[in-house]
Amino acid sequence: MSADSPVTMTDEERDEFLDNGGTGVLSPSAGDDPPYSVPVSYGYDVSTSTFYFRLAVGVHRSKGELEDRPVTFVTYHETDEGWHSVVANGRLEDVERERIETETLGGLEHVDMPLIDIFERPLREVSFEFYRLVPDEITGRVES
Repeated sequence: MSADSPVTMTDEERDEFLDNGGTGVLSPSAGDDPPYSVPVSYGYDVSTSTFYFRLAVGVHRSKGELEDRPVTFVTYHETDEGWHSVVANGRLEDVERERIETETLGGLEHVDMPLIDIFERPLREVSFEFYRLVPDEITGRVES
């Protein structure tokens, strides 16, 4: 393996990298069309390996309906040791659904979701909904 080859992170390395939140790119599937990719902030609950997202919603909802939609989430950054990235795949769950509402309240206590202002309107005029992703698959890679 060359010095520039990526290697898989251990679960502990992955959880340390994800910390309790940050930023990344969420890509909901779009059927036969390319996925719709959008920069997002996330919270991460290490105890359950669950991601939480605060997503803008409204009349110009180009993402379409998000509930139970297959998604890929990617977060990455360069460190002193090289590039690190995590990719998670699964389905988004609306946190207001009755069966997961209580679980979500507990999970949100463990996360730190940064606020990102990338909207054309002031944040007070933007509506948000919370979603979570309990990944079917999650992988971490680090540049060796």
